[in-house]
Amino acid sequence: MKIKQVEELVGITRKNIRFYEEQGLLQVERAENGYREYGLKDVDRLLEIRLLRKLSIPIEDMRQMFDGKKSLRDCLEYQLEELEREKKNLTQVQNFCQEMLDQGTSLEHLDAEACLERMEQLEKEGTSFMDIKRTDIHKKKILGAVLGGGIMIVIMIFTIAILLWANSEDPIPIGWLLFMVAIPVAIGIGVVVALVKRVKEIEGGEEDEASKY
Repeated sequence: MKIKQVEELVGITRKNIRFYEEQGLLQVERAENGYREYGLKDVDRLLEIRLLRKLSIPIEDMRQMFDGKKSLRDCLEYQLEELEREKKNLTQVQNFCQEMLDQGTSLEHLDAEACLERMEQLEKEGTSFMDIKRTDIHKKKILGAVLGGGIMIVIMIFTIAILLWANSEDPIPIGWLLFMVAIPVAIGIGVVVALVKRVKEIEGGEEDEASKY
């Protein structure tokens, strides 16, 4: 079977199927022409992966399970413990929101500092609130890569401009000029290729929406 057929059978996107292969959860045979050939065992494995991911079983736990280092029972028992911890945490956050609601405080009279102090106390006791420092990390990584690559490309363009200006003032053989211009051009192309690769790496990984598993 081709990957398009597998997508339709298991309800997992092509991107995630490739991701699971990269993570070693799926071993797909290849035909003589080098293309992947998916079989029924691959379909069964992907259905197992989809089920386990919907239960929030971590990738590493699945890898160990498929390698025979852990049993399904071990993973499920651990997951139940994790879910119980999350349940307690969500209850604490819910109670905090309810307290604010019960106080009937408007935005104009909100004492954010006092609320944050209360949050910090709860965090010391084990409650987890959203860490805004960790949000938008994905976008920041891409922005950082683009800025770094962009600066390098600007430097190469500036270098080419200097070479052309210098040649207009004191001409050199066309062969030498082309050779000297080709160096920053090659570097610029290399930067673009590396930038595209880096962005793909950042955008890689498993899609988050459970519906796309």
